[in-house]
Amino acid sequence: MHLWHLFLRRCCCCCHSQTQDEEGQPSKRKKSSTKSEHELPKLPKLPRAGQTNTGYDSDYDGNAEIIRVIKNNRMKEEEPTRNNAQTVTSQPSRHKESRDNLNKLPRLPRVGQTNNGYVSDDDGNAETFRVKYKNMVIEEEPTRRNAQIDTSQLSKPKDSRDNLNKLIKPQSSRKLFQELIANTDFSRVDTYVINAGKELKRKKIYSVETIAQTIINGTTNDLERLRAVWIWLCDNIEYDVEGFLGVTKKLYSPDDVIRTGKAVCSGYAGVCLQLCNVVGIECREVNGYGKGIGYEPGQKCQGTNHAWNAVNLGGHWHLLDSCWGAGNCDMSQRVFNKCYNEFYFLTDPEEFINDHYPAEEKWQLLERPVNLKEFEKRVTKSAQFYRLGLTLIHPKQCSLDTENGEATISMGLSEPADFTYTIYQCNGSKKTELSKSRGLLIITKSSMKLRVIPPTAGSFEVELFARAAGVTGLYSHLCSFLLKCAKPKPFEDLPENPSLCWGISPDGYARGLRSCEYGGEVIELRSGRFELVLQTARPLRVICSLSHKDLDGTLATRCVASQAEAEKLTCSVLCPYTGYYTLSVYVRDYESGNGNHKSAASFLLHCTSNPVNLNELFPPDLSNKCGPGLTTTEAGLSQFSHTGAIVTAQQGKCNITFQNQQDISLHAVLSKEQCKLSTYPLSRYSFVNYDGSMVTISIALPEPGSYLLSLFGNSTHLCDFIIQNSSDISCPPFPCTYSSWEKGGVLLEPQSGLLEPLSWVRIRVKVAGVYSVHAKAEETVDLELNNRKEWEGKVFTGKAAQVQLMVRENENSVQRMVLMYFDVLKPQK
Repeated sequence: MHLWHLFLRRCCCCCHSQTQDEEGQPSKRKKSSTKSEHELPKLPKLPRAGQTNTGYDSDYDGNAEIIRVIKNNRMKEEEPTRNNAQTVTSQPSRHKESRDNLNKLPRLPRVGQTNNGYVSDDDGNAETFRVKYKNMVIEEEPTRRNAQIDTSQLSKPKDSRDNLNKLIKPQSSRKLFQELIANTDFSRVDTYVINAGKELKRKKIYSVETIAQTIINGTTNDLERLRAVWIWLCDNIEYDVEGFLGVTKKLYSPDDVIRTGKAVCSGYAGVCLQLCNVVGIECREVNGYGKGIGYEPGQKCQGTNHAWNAVNLGGHWHLLDSCWGAGNCDMSQRVFNKCYNEFYFLTDPEEFINDHYPAEEKWQLLERPVNLKEFEKRVTKSAQFYRLGLTLIHPKQCSLDTENGEATISMGLSEPADFTYTIYQCNGSKKTELSKSRGLLIITKSSMKLRVIPPTAGSFEVELFARAAGVTGLYSHLCSFLLKCAKPKPFEDLPENPSLCWGISPDGYARGLRSCEYGGEVIELRSGRFELVLQTARPLRVICSLSHKDLDGTLATRCVASQAEAEKLTCSVLCPYTGYYTLSVYVRDYESGNGNHKSAASFLLHCTSNPVNLNELFPPDLSNKCGPGLTTTEAGLSQFSHTGAIVTAQQGKCNITFQNQQDISLHAVLSKEQCKLSTYPLSRYSFVNYDGSMVTISIALPEPGSYLLSLFGNSTHLCDFIIQNSSDISCPPFPCTYSSWEKGGVLLEPQSGLLEPLSWVRIRVKVAGVYSVHAKAEETVDLELNNRKEWEGKVFTGKAAQVQLMVRENENSVQRMVLMYFDVLKPQK
């Protein structure tokens, strides 16, 4: 009888405490009840088949006269709940009554990541939670009268929580959860529950007990049963947007939630609690503050506005939020987007605390609990942040101040990802989106860094978004920061960046780029000439483009020269103005035929002094095959004397040599935008000698400027050279050659194509595979073959206009082929 009286007294205390809770008063009696709960364990539930009670061993004799609870080698005997008791089935209904009363107290959810015009405003007394949409103010009823975050425990020493931790074992790491789900495939459970949910809905079955027993059919352990509860909630209950906005009556009771398929956060948590009770999983509803709809970085958190659940699996407590796991809300459209979010299923407490702050400290499940001020400063990270394996490097808090007029946000990457950002200038509740030129985004294989340079003093909000590299579609929100700028720095607006980030993009690495001397920082130039070299993992074709606020499209094409080699790409740049330039690099695989070039990198150049003159720009009609590279190698040309695209002429002259191993037919064309001083065509100012496999292209220029030398092989364009000449010396032209000369020959003398009249001229030339060589002026002279295999002789120019060099291919040839001719100057009077 003594034990029975104790049992009745305990039940009375519990009932009294429950009555106080229904009235919404945070009573001291309730706290004392919690304390006694720690000291005297509740009557244990009889285990389900195959279920173990971690820390407890239950034993009953079949008549259930006595239930023995063994804990820590101590045994207590309590009276049975009922004679001949079987598995207790009345408990869920008792739970339901208490939950119905508790669910009369509404809670505000946090659904989704986008605010879309909503801001939250708490009045400090936690009586209401206001959502402002345009000029409309909607008030949500309090989650609990005068409910506040329990800050009294924040200053308690660790010892004061010892009794609490006897029942709640903090989960200090994700490792416990990973051990819990090791080798667990939920696909079978998920598929079954989704199909079963549809069938229950079709049959209009709304009973908690029936739903619970149906969805756990075939499950083998508590983890699978919890998974079934979670999937059913996420798939069958949608967030009650209209109820939240006050358009319709909010639904709180589990019966209403299941019947209508709609709920706010407390509805999700309440139904989760009831389902867990029916399937035999220890569960709690946790009230607290969620950084949800209307939350702004750095905002003060007052009162409670959200509800979620804690569950006990294998003797360890875990956290879950089915409201946030079910989807998100687009408040601009006032719709719920069903979008399953696995992240909030048994979330690591270290991650859960970033946006969920329980009213009771114990439900943080942390070995080192976080106080309210620290929670307010914490960066709210979305599920996408963790899915991408990101690590926040700087800042560690959601608010930061500028230093020297700028601020930096940086993250570590475990896998390549694409990023973008939005910068808002905040003026009270009004936000104005700024140009992306106020940010410098730099992404590497292992990191992301965003430099933000506010245009004025004031407050700014920076939002970051990301997606996995190589994935098309929308970017997902990662996190937001509040930036305060006391004094802006003088800063010129940056040019638009088509790739969003500076340096080699994540896609650029996937598309064949390997490394670069320059990262994503601003490249400072003290002169208007710059060369960028990109190492490649495989042969690539390249197109480079340059942009500047004062540079038109026509001139821009004359400021960039691109060269593609087997293991590197080279881009030569000319800057005709000071200021910022965007250098964009587009690539495609060399073997991909005629596919499109795709963006791979963007670089920010800042020319501070000594820009080039407009008349020093590269020649027009420059191709993207500059200098020796993949196309010349493929054609069999090698060992170029000039490996770059740009060749500087000394005193107006230069020679370019290379090997022609495959003996292809070659042709060189020299051009210039305007040539004012020469009376001869520019083709006369380049000359090609063929000495076996060695080819020499000689250049002698008539005036300073930039020239384009295009090389063709077998009538196919191979590459372009840029010949830059700063000399005022006007060189004479070369002899004019015919196609027969391309079969092979070396002109040794004279080098000039202009001969004096009435004078003897020595001619020396190598021509292989011919029978005879002749020079014709007023008379024809046969040249003789010397021991060096050179044809030589002298010819008198007289008053002839030209001297022709001709050959006979064999003894029987009657016709002579003209290889070239020299012009004879007119006699001076």
